[in-house]
Amino acid sequence: MNNPARFPHPLALIFAMVVLAQVLTYLLPKGEYDREPPLDEGEPFAEVEGQAPLRERLAAARQQRGLTPATLGALFHVAPGTVEQWEAGPPRDGEGWRPGAQIEATVGALLARWVDDGVVPSEAEIKAWKDARGGHHRSVVPDTYARIESATALPWFGALTAIPRGFAKAADIIFFVFVVGGVIGMLRATGAIDALIGRAIHAFSGRPVLLIAIMTLLFAVGSSTIGMAEEYMPFVPLLVTLSLALGMDAIVALGIVYIGAGVGYGCAALNPFTVLVAQNIAGLEPTSGWLFRVVYMVAGVAIGVLHITRYARRIRRDPERSLVKDIDYSKGYEMPADVALSPARMVVIGLFMAAIGLFVFGVAKWDWYFDELMAVFLGLGIAAALVARLSPNRAATAFCEGAAEMTTTALLIGVARTIEVVLTDGQVIDTVIHGIADAIAGAGSFMASIGMLVVQCVTNFFIPSGSGQAYVTMPIMAPLADLTGVSRQTAVLAYQTGDGFMNMIVPTNALLMGMLALGRVPFARWARFVVPVLLELLLLAVGALLVAAWIGY
Repeated sequence: MNNPARFPHPLALIFAMVVLAQVLTYLLPKGEYDREPPLDEGEPFAEVEGQAPLRERLAAARQQRGLTPATLGALFHVAPGTVEQWEAGPPRDGEGWRPGAQIEATVGALLARWVDDGVVPSEAEIKAWKDARGGHHRSVVPDTYARIESATALPWFGALTAIPRGFAKAADIIFFVFVVGGVIGMLRATGAIDALIGRAIHAFSGRPVLLIAIMTLLFAVGSSTIGMAEEYMPFVPLLVTLSLALGMDAIVALGIVYIGAGVGYGCAALNPFTVLVAQNIAGLEPTSGWLFRVVYMVAGVAIGVLHITRYARRIRRDPERSLVKDIDYSKGYEMPADVALSPARMVVIGLFMAAIGLFVFGVAKWDWYFDELMAVFLGLGIAAALVARLSPNRAATAFCEGAAEMTTTALLIGVARTIEVVLTDGQVIDTVIHGIADAIAGAGSFMASIGMLVVQCVTNFFIPSGSGQAYVTMPIMAPLADLTGVSRQTAVLAYQTGDGFMNMIVPTNALLMGMLALGRVPFARWARFVVPVLLELLLLAVGALLVAAWIGY
């Protein structure tokens, strides 16, 4: 059995990257891009009664003065596309979706002054507008990178003092991770999750192909929606037992669990630990683009199921072709004692599904964010505890245990966020972005998205934590998307694909190595099984990125 301890701990790797980031601040030239705030934030400009709308007067003034959108954008330090969206205006009632945005009040006053009097705003006025509106979700303005010649170098201890600020910048998602982990612990304590999977196993135990399809899909959905992964570990012995009873082997059991989880993460629709983190960093609406990812996940699950099924049929016909035929499975695999799907557990499952629906609806209709989403999960946990008649002490203990299991994830998020803090303090993060953009310049948006996928796949070897990887790579990939014509949604898709799919093979993934140990599957045997399907899934990923570029995802 391969020993995972020979690989550095993810926290050690990320801290080494923090130190490397500080070293890079001494080696790389300092520079920065201009950035602009999101177009959909802030109060709209108050139009003057009796005058034409500002967007119309702006377009007329620009054309009268012989300026292109790029020229006017340079005066206001925004992208040419921003000027075009200002002039288009937001979609009107009853009008279908189209590009266009409101003019925010502060910049609207500056624009109105330019239209009426020709006065170009000062640097201080533009900075004040952007500081008031943009927060940290600012988009890079293309073609504005400039060297900074008089920047001060970071002190030698800069990386250490940056770590607390990294945790502070990631505080919202860190606490969200703890709350979600705690509520999942409460759901596990009710027995509802175990009962649901146990019922599925018993219902399809006599039909192996259907069992493989249903269980792989079930694990994929759990990972895609609430980021379940560690919670699957107790089911490895159960599935190994069932697979052996049906004339299959432990590889089939691990394939069901980890291909399902890998596809669920790689094609996740709502995963709070990957998709929501990455979309938060990229300045996208939480859960936006979910329908495309659901279709993507279904295709990925189909590929995974086909691969597992082919292997299962082969070894049922000839057990000698099993990759673990020499491993002793005579002891240690027993069915759990209680997987009954009682009425109370059915209600808990219904509450869970309702919470997911409320989660999606609230984000889409009421602009909910982390505070409201945490409230939904807390309400779900309390309701589930009441239905299952968990005592206050038992519910509290389960919550704390579930949250405690997320401690490593939370630490990885905080330390990983420090990398951005160090690169930003050292004024080289834009230099890195500029270098990557130059490397794929002229390749086209599709090839740029493939380049992003390759970067994420390689990064996953060093940072198998999905959230940690998001905070390391997305601050670079999001503005890079602006520069290469790739949508930020596609950049998130490339990130989650590289993270989720590669988690099925990288030996630095502690969860994978732990599950293989539970199933008594040597890593080398697992690699022989999973590499072919991983290549198929990566081809699917290339196809998904091609479709995303084609439809403007």
